Amino acid sequence: MAPATDEPIRPRERLQARTAENNNVDFALNEEQQAFRDTARQFADKELAPFAAEWDAGSIFPKDTIRRAGELGFCSLYCDEEHGGMGLSRLDASLVFEQMAAGCTSTTAFITIHNMATWMLTRFGNDAVRARWGKALMSGQALASYCLTEPNAGSDAASLSTSAKKDGDDYLINGAKVFISGAGDTDVLVLMARTGGPGAGGVSCFAIPADADGISYGRNEEKMGWKSQPTRAITLENVRVPAESRIGDEGQGFKIAMGGLDGGRINIASCSLGAAAAALDQARNYVRERKQFGQAVSEFQNTQFVLADMATHLVAAQQMVRLAAWKLDQGDADKSTYCAMAKRLATDLCFDVCNQALQLHGGYGYIKEYPLERYVRDSRVHQILEGTNEIMRVIIARRVLKDLSFL
Repeated sequence: MAPATDEPIRPRERLQARTAENNNVDFALNEEQQAFRDTARQFADKELAPFAAEWDAGSIFPKDTIRRAGELGFCSLYCDEEHGGMGLSRLDASLVFEQMAAGCTSTTAFITIHNMATWMLTRFGNDAVRARWGKALMSGQALASYCLTEPNAGSDAASLSTSAKKDGDDYLINGAKVFISGAGDTDVLVLMARTGGPGAGGVSCFAIPADADGISYGRNEEKMGWKSQPTRAITLENVRVPAESRIGDEGQGFKIAMGGLDGGRINIASCSLGAAAAALDQARNYVRERKQFGQAVSEFQNTQFVLADMATHLVAAQQMVRLAAWKLDQGDADKSTYCAMAKRLATDLCFDVCNQALQLHGGYGYIKEYPLERYVRDSRVHQILEGTNEIMRVIIARRVLKDLSFL
């Protein structure tokens, strides 16, 4: 078919023009990003990795270590500078979390959740909320739990039933939350509750002191992984909170939650990257030292093929996460789609990398003398939380069925 113009098509000129337009595309990290990564890696090597096995075995929540992370700004990485945060981009924060997660995936995962909740509170909260909680949360002196999931509202978060009824100048909150990270050991609950009618538009967000009258906590769940952070159910019975504790306007809660989860998906994907990188490094060292049939295991072609696939999948996941983080930073119209893609791809591929690393260790990978089984246990839940990977596929598929202009 002839072009709808009299001008001849000049592919070479078009390519040259497009190249000129895109000459600012750079996949290398800048000096500042390298510095962030180096600082995070040093912290992980000194404060996280040497104690990760102990925390895992004893289900120890290392609050003092998290406070030391806060001293370096790691508890407020992408909170706005005007509110006292570091003001980093989501891409920069992702680089930090990736390095920290190589030291202790479980503890870093909690720090990412704390960052998300702190960002919600400081970005959308009023002056009174920020004055009460902002500085303490951003320094790590106080810790936050994010409370969205309910017994009957997991993937279908908009159907949550926890209620917040107006009572004079206060709200009375009743309901239950489950699978809440840090619950029982944190200081503030960033909690979603229904102030209006059914659906997403009836949900509002609140900052509630974790020790408020009427709040009770269940037992610390015995989990497969993530043992260095407690996970409990929360029951709220006539919990009275002042109206000024509301974060954002009435009915804005679900929008705040979903905005937080875009970043949360990047964060948890970054934790998977860190776990996979640590697993690959451990496996690489092991197969070079381990000898079978008179030669190093690394000399077998099958081992080399497995390592090649692990490294390729890790790099592919890294690039997808960094692209999605960049889209989020740019406020791209399809940022939520890309964050879902990154979370789905990175958590699936990186779990496989951890599992393959365990397999390369044979029986030694299955015992706790080596960290491989912990990498596998800690990274498995990443495919479930922040929206299951099945829900990520739903988000992506809806966008695909609309059109493919986002590609």
